[in-house]
Amino acid sequence: MGKAAAAPAFVTFAEAFRFWLKLGFISFGGPAGQISIMHTELVERRRWISEKRFLHALNYCMLLPGPEAQQLATYIGWLMHRTWGGVVAGALFVLPSLFILITLSWIYLRFGHVPAVEGLFYGIKPAVTALVLHAAHRIGTRALRNPWMWGIAAAAFVAIFAFHTPFPAIILAAGLIGHFGARRAPAVFALGGGHGGAQHSYGPALIDDATPTPPHARFSRAHLAKLLAAGLGMWALAMGALLATQGVQGTLAQMGWFFTKAALLTFGGAYAVLPYVYQGAVEQHHWLSAAQMIDGLALGETTPGPLIMVVAFVGFVGGWVRQVLGPDAVFLGGALAATVVTFFTFLPSFVFILAGGPLVEATHGKLGFTAPLSAITAAVVGVILNLALFFAYHVLWPQGFAGRFDWVSALIAVAAALALFRFKIGVMPLLGACALVGLAVTLGRG
Repeated sequence: MGKAAAAPAFVTFAEAFRFWLKLGFISFGGPAGQISIMHTELVERRRWISEKRFLHALNYCMLLPGPEAQQLATYIGWLMHRTWGGVVAGALFVLPSLFILITLSWIYLRFGHVPAVEGLFYGIKPAVTALVLHAAHRIGTRALRNPWMWGIAAAAFVAIFAFHTPFPAIILAAGLIGHFGARRAPAVFALGGGHGGAQHSYGPALIDDATPTPPHARFSRAHLAKLLAAGLGMWALAMGALLATQGVQGTLAQMGWFFTKAALLTFGGAYAVLPYVYQGAVEQHHWLSAAQMIDGLALGETTPGPLIMVVAFVGFVGGWVRQVLGPDAVFLGGALAATVVTFFTFLPSFVFILAGGPLVEATHGKLGFTAPLSAITAAVVGVILNLALFFAYHVLWPQGFAGRFDWVSALIAVAAALALFRFKIGVMPLLGACALVGLAVTLGRG
């Protein structure tokens, strides 16, 4: 590098605000792509945080339920500019995709039966099946490092596929296996690999390796209690307002409670919690159909922000179909439901970072804390594989097993899988190409 570079100048709140806003609009590519963008911008180019501190924060966020990329943005914003810095960074990571998804959801419901739109989705659905399978492989290569972890993944797959075991029960069982198993075989459940590999120096950073932890990021019981009370208070106020206006059986109140539970179960990313969302939103509450769920995942893949934002689509469709604000305001009802769902899904992530950051930093790397999470991540691989089979069934046999097998969809799915596994094609080019193929096939049939 030659002559030692100087550390960057102090970053103002306004400058950070502009960056987090920009990030919200360019954060495509799922967690890996979003983390890569943040690494390039914050570690390499701007040098707001060092490589070591960045990876330390990332490894913490990966242990938490919730979208790790959004939590990482919240964490860095919090480290730099206290609580409001974290709130702004995390919120701006989500809000652009919420507005985009509300717009796309309206277009989907309003014009979804237009042949051209149907054609685009016809090509995208097999690609989504391949993407879910690829996600299972990607998480599996990191999590399944020994026969015990393979066994946990297999047991989770059998439990949800053959016995329809609820997702929370699988998570609880895996966590208990990790907790007690680590006492007898600690090496089996030790964290390995992940993102904490080779580290590089890009010059002095604003928050460097040796920079002392700022006072607001040090553990304090009083501060922890205050933030937990604030988080629970916000949840209670929002839920109380929905119960007062909608009643216990009201759609919005049901959504608030359901997505609060979903937010606490997103170990392993959005693909892991989608089976739980499917069980609740499609089978239990009937807010949308199975085909719409697959379409929603496709829309979620094509927008910036965390993939778990697919819940905004679920909320919009449910609010629209249930006419939560009456038959004359279906769009506003859908938009309100999407906003409610997003609030309850992401509130726990903010609480985890702002209240738990200093606490978990002190326990990071201790096996008693990480072993249950290692086992849960292994179980999640089996759950995601089940989701891939579920999508494949609905895409390849659209009328059920008694109906015809869709060979064109099968060919698109195989080609998409080959593009992902063999040629490492990005998500956006892949979805674009498959959408065009689907459009051509549909118009050709017409």
